[in-house]
Amino acid sequence: MWRWRYVSGRQLDGFRRYKYSAVDTNPLSVYIMQPIWNKIIKIVPLWIAPNLLTFSGFVMILVNYFLISFYDWDYTASGTSPGLVPTWVWLFSAFTTFCAYALDSIDGKHARRTQSSTPLGELFDHGLDSWATSIFVLSFFSVCSCDNGKTGVSVYTMYIYLSIVLFNFMCSHWEKYNTGVLFLPWGYDISQVVLIAAYLLTGAVGVEVWQKPFLFGYYITDALVILLIGFSLFLSFPQTLYNIHRAHLKKTLKNNSLYEGLLPLVSPLLLFILLTVWVVLSPGNILAKQPRLFLWMFGVAFSNVICKMIICQMSSTRPELFHWFLFPLALVVYAAISGLLGWMEEAVLAVFTVLVTAAHVHYGVCVVSGHLQSGHGRAALGWGEDGVWERFLCCLVGAVSGSLNVQLWLVFCVLFYSV
Repeated sequence: MWRWRYVSGRQLDGFRRYKYSAVDTNPLSVYIMQPIWNKIIKIVPLWIAPNLLTFSGFVMILVNYFLISFYDWDYTASGTSPGLVPTWVWLFSAFTTFCAYALDSIDGKHARRTQSSTPLGELFDHGLDSWATSIFVLSFFSVCSCDNGKTGVSVYTMYIYLSIVLFNFMCSHWEKYNTGVLFLPWGYDISQVVLIAAYLLTGAVGVEVWQKPFLFGYYITDALVILLIGFSLFLSFPQTLYNIHRAHLKKTLKNNSLYEGLLPLVSPLLLFILLTVWVVLSPGNILAKQPRLFLWMFGVAFSNVICKMIICQMSSTRPELFHWFLFPLALVVYAAISGLLGWMEEAVLAVFTVLVTAAHVHYGVCVVSGHLQSGHGRAALGWGEDGVWERFLCCLVGAVSGSLNVQLWLVFCVLFYSV
């Protein structure tokens, strides 16, 4: 089950030649946050693996998401029952968001500090980032949700917000696919600071602050909309196009063909289109009925699609034209909008969401274990070509629990070894 090969031998060879290159020009990051991270990194013990920092931050994001989901499953708590979510939950959200932000910012520094930077570490980091991006947004929606028909953010606006955020994330890695350089988006640091401030504000004065006019009759959510759209349309996306154009002028583009350059965008854009068709034409108004399930499924499917783009970008290989998720999704969307599902639409969404999530977790485990089983992965762990340590560890695991799969043990090694 866990031996599926998602990464080809050609891609593994590409990882061996990969060199990380990134540029950070955000004043908030360069002049304020980076000095803070440089101080925090000094207290991290050298024996801690960088990937453990990455994974710990992701787990904190998940814990916060499921905690908020427990109190506000259908995104109505802020609109109809302002006191339903306890104050401590919002304060805990601020704490976990800051910790996740800090851990994501120092894991790379710690890897370089311990001389343990590897392509697998970057893939692990960016792969989790592609999933965490949607989870951050889905957690925040509970702060300013709307169910009273007057103020707050509707589920349809949530869908648009999430689409814009994921579009920006996609553009960053599409930019790197073409230029070979990751230009760190300005919106990341700003969004994290805004999230932390929003949670603290909500914890201090309650969710009512999001339901009252803030300035000149406008609500705080209106200001956030302006910021989000403004950064996306007038800063992030134009900056991406400019960096690609500049690389073209310098003749440093990795893909000279327009077709090859645009190829990674096909599957993500088709995913957006299919889900939008489902939202707009759903006979059962599926997004309003099950907003948390639908948006979670959106984020997971997007993460899997982008992970494949990241692998192709890091290994300098050509991505597939159509991601396989699109085919079952297209069937589900057709069955839903044509009325074939009828009253079963919500049940089918739930089953499809579970399957997509399981498939994504399976994909992640197999990619990591497959990389570790390659010669490059063994060398990164210090196992050597004869595989003595690998055989010893696998035998040890087998002695402890005969049912534990070796692939899962290899993934465990990623977290506690510097790879």
